[in-house]
Amino acid sequence: MKMDLIGASDDLKFLLSGENVRMQLSVPQLMEKIIERKEAVLTTEGAISAATGKYTGRSPKDKFIVVDSESKDRVDWGKINQPVSPGVFNRLYEKMVRHLKGKDEIFVFKGFAGADPKSRLPIQTVNEFAWHNLFAHQLFIRPDAEELYQHDAQFTILSAPLFKADPALDGTHSEAFIMISLERRIILIGGTEYAGEMKKSIFSIMNYLLPQKGILPMHCSANTGKNGDTALFFGLSGTGKTTLSADPERALIGDDEHGWSDSGVFNIEGGCYAKCIGLTEEKEPQIYQAIRFGTVLENVVVDPVSRKPQYDNNALTENTRAAYPIENIGNIARSGMAGHPSTIIFLTADASGVLPPISRLTKEQAMYHFLSGYTSKLAGTERGVTRPEAVFSTCFGAPFLPLEPAVYAEMLGEKVDRHNVQVFLVNTGWTGGPYGTGSRMKLSDTRAMVRAAINGKLKDTETRQDDIFGLHIPVHIEGVSDDVLYPADTWTDKQAYREKAFELAARFKENFRQFSVPDDIEKLGGPLI
Repeated sequence: MKMDLIGASDDLKFLLSGENVRMQLSVPQLMEKIIERKEAVLTTEGAISAATGKYTGRSPKDKFIVVDSESKDRVDWGKINQPVSPGVFNRLYEKMVRHLKGKDEIFVFKGFAGADPKSRLPIQTVNEFAWHNLFAHQLFIRPDAEELYQHDAQFTILSAPLFKADPALDGTHSEAFIMISLERRIILIGGTEYAGEMKKSIFSIMNYLLPQKGILPMHCSANTGKNGDTALFFGLSGTGKTTLSADPERALIGDDEHGWSDSGVFNIEGGCYAKCIGLTEEKEPQIYQAIRFGTVLENVVVDPVSRKPQYDNNALTENTRAAYPIENIGNIARSGMAGHPSTIIFLTADASGVLPPISRLTKEQAMYHFLSGYTSKLAGTERGVTRPEAVFSTCFGAPFLPLEPAVYAEMLGEKVDRHNVQVFLVNTGWTGGPYGTGSRMKLSDTRAMVRAAINGKLKDTETRQDDIFGLHIPVHIEGVSDDVLYPADTWTDKQAYREKAFELAARFKENFRQFSVPDDIEKLGGPLI
């Protein structure tokens, strides 16, 4: 197996040549290590369940990008892409290498990001925890023997949860840090046990690299039908990407991250990272049945005697997760690739309860809502979030976009135009009132509406236009009660509805002021008020 590393220093090569390195362990080997090291507990399904301590979600305020010759003039610097000097990065890097070198064991996984061989990125993770290495094994694309022999990692993650930064000395905001050096092609993750930081760091890298190849990176799930019709589902964590794309009638391409090239759509990952709070076999059979031997459960409470997962227990966090290889889903596109999409779904969990459960978007509305990326950040998806918070996340993935938003929006608009894609806005949030008063949209209704959109039944259906947001709402959808479709009809207090709707419309307009786009996108795509 080749050990050369593009962009790595001699320190990293020295680290990877140590006797404490456990290279490319199999799933059974990693499971044995996890139990032996008491990092997690074994469940009745043969999964392992690990607790991540106080960090039960991502820590966006602790994420930095090094300002260097590679990043200086390309990265969209600001609150999301926080700059840090090479000196700060180098000192932390040297400390982490010493920390890992002193461990009895460290674990290395080599794999890929990107199912399309023409654009995939060879990566590796160096982990302090065996269960983090298993997570990487399940979430990224696993190489075969020949690919492993030829593997030259172009980005490396060093993950050391037990190495905590000292903000006064190390230039961080807290003990936790996620630092990306695009020039050295190294990512440092320390002070947090939340494994999702590895996944999203690599996604950030792909969001930086792929546009340079004319490929649109997307925070979305994707599936394809028997006739080759592909659908994309955009949305933040908790809005239903994984749930709605896991359709037994359609082959899953991937559940969270994709690229859209001139050849079509491809999965960036090799696994799924599903939310599992309240998971039942009845509601989500594909996800429930995918949790088996080798699955990594995060912060799922397990009965100490029976070792049965308690999916309805949120004692640790609402953001409970299951990481498993995509092959655990029965109906998948095994190549991880498919043709150009015919349907795009923008998912939003509207805590205001005023957006319709589904609306058909014009081209201008599609661009407006893609740039807006409105949703409600749900409890547990980030540290400190305990109830839904209204947010605008550009392109439904602002935390992972190193480049200016217009780069991604222009690429999407061009591809939607070229391939004549139908776009819909779907609200999986609240109806009949805001959070605390109304109720969450029924999953069965949402599924029926999404299937109608994907099957082309809403392409020419009769609609009525909402007088506040300008959205085109279907008058009738088979299998869904008509009075569910128009949000004003679901509120008892009509005046309260209009006040809340005007409030949200004003927030849309205020947020959109940050974008420099053609006037018709704002005038024809946004609220009418």
